[in-house]
Amino acid sequence: MEQNAALGVDLNRVTGELIFGWEHVEQCIGDFLTTFFGERIMREWYGSVVPKLMGENLTTDTIVTFFAAVTSAIEQWEPRYKVTKITPISVSRSGEFHVRIEGDYRPLALIGNFTSGSPKHLTISGAAGRGLVLI
Repeated sequence: MEQNAALGVDLNRVTGELIFGWEHVEQCIGDFLTTFFGERIMREWYGSVVPKLMGENLTTDTIVTFFAAVTSAIEQWEPRYKVTKITPISVSRSGEFHVRIEGDYRPLALIGNFTSGSPKHLTISGAAGRGLVLI
């Protein structure tokens, strides 16, 4: 078990097994990026505007808005990850896209220690009508 695992322990939503560390951060990011504001009862403020953007045409303006929405949601909800770069990998005519998010994993950020742990990346795949998936 990772040192200081108690700072971020949860259950894997698919397997039910305990997760912690980077795996927990990935699951948290996937959760709030796919939850629209107002979707959770008693937690209307939780989530992001990212799900709303999934039905938009991918233009220069909407891609920039999407990047800003992703970055601001991660900044607001996940202090253990600091985004440093977002790079589009591919965009198809059908609206499907893949984006690589690079950043700094800070495992002790929940207790106020923002010292860098290691660089980590996420890949997001999405399409209108299909939603967003971390891969």
